[in-house]
This record gives sequence, C-alpha cells and structure tokens, in this order.
Amino acid sequence: MKTLVKSNGFPTLRSAMEDFFNSDFFNKPFMDTESLPAVNIRDEENSYELEMSAPGFNKEDFKITSEDGLLTISAETSSEHREEKKNYTRKEFASSSFSRSFSLPDNIEEEDVKASYKNGLLKLSLKKSFKALHNKKEISID
Repeated sequence: MKTLVKSNGFPTLRSAMEDFFNSDFFNKPFMDTESLPAVNIRDEENSYELEMSAPGFNKEDFKITSEDGLLTISAETSSEHREEKKNYTRKEFASSSFSRSFSLPDNIEEEDVKASYKNGLLKLSLKKSFKALHNKKEISID
C-alpha cells in the first residue's frame, strides 16, 4: 500500500522490502509493447512476407525506407479536438508514433518491395533475388 508519508521513524526491514517490491519498477513491462507493433514474417519460396499490426494510422502516416540492407518502417499520427462554449474551452489531442528496423538478408531485391495497408494491417512483400544462389565458385585448398 502506498501512502503519502512512508514512516514516522526508521524503516524496518519489512517496510523497506514492501517499498522495494511495490515500486513502479515491477509494475511496468520491460519493453513497452504499446510502442512497438507486432510483426509476423513468413519465408515463402519467392519472397518474405511481413505483416505488421498498426491500427489507428492512415497509409499516409507511414514512411518505409530501405538503405544499406536495413528496412525501416515508421509511422506518426496526431489528432486534435477543440470545443469552445460560452464559459469553457475543451481541447483534447493525441499522438502516436513508432519506428522498427529490420536487417535484410543478402538475397532481397531492395528495388522490388511492395507495401499495402488496409484495416490496420501493413503488409510488405520482399522479393527474393536468386542471383547469388546461382553463382557457383570452386574454392581451392592451400
């Protein structure tokens, strides 16, 4: 139980332990999952299919970049509601954002990534390149 006044004297071992285990440190998750959307990645024969759950955004809110083998998906949105009456003003606002990055395997054609967003689900299709898989090289032993 939290109180405004912790004690009126020296803390006892029991009160120190209660303070420690009742602190906010143990009531918060290690990583705040609300700021990182859930992602599923499937390895298909000709592509990698990525699905990200990101409700509450519009497709214009997303920025998807691919640079030097790193795929970054970020989004930011905000809204504001203002209501003015004769004797008061009420203003509400909300904002939400996230950014996630993924290291791309070498067999991805970075120029051929397709993305779509519908009903809170962002889908990316990352086409595989089979160029590197067809290059055969014999390695000599010294």
